Amino acid sequence: MSKPVELGDIKEGGYLLIDGEPCRTVSVEKSKPGKHGSAKARIVAIGVFDGTKRSIVSPVDARVEVPMIEKRVGQVIAVLPGGTYQIMDLETFETFDSQVDEELAGQLAQGQEVEYWVIMGRRKVMRKR
Repeated sequence: MSKPVELGDIKEGGYLLIDGEPCRTVSVEKSKPGKHGSAKARIVAIGVFDGTKRSIVSPVDARVEVPMIEKRVGQVIAVLPGGTYQIMDLETFETFDSQVDEELAGQLAQGQEVEYWVIMGRRKVMRKR
């Protein structure tokens, strides 16, 4: 799920969809309007799931999609081979498998609680609780 927002309302550290991929905004630059044109915004963002750097340049009044982020709490049930973790949601007791970033993988063990985000139907473990 996502909601439309004007490009000029996006701030650094916010989230938006670029090419259908949820991204966290790294920098925002706005130019002044010219004699015959409107003000433009250049946004550079990094993909939440793939870490790829993306940019977008559009008028500040153009509409962009902002993803709805659902923050949830889960517990690590098992550490599977290949760096995969099995996580159970503490509210719905649903289990799922998830890859974890390398820096976070060394800190997680069976039985620990984690915060994960659900963005556009995809899940990502963000931090240890």
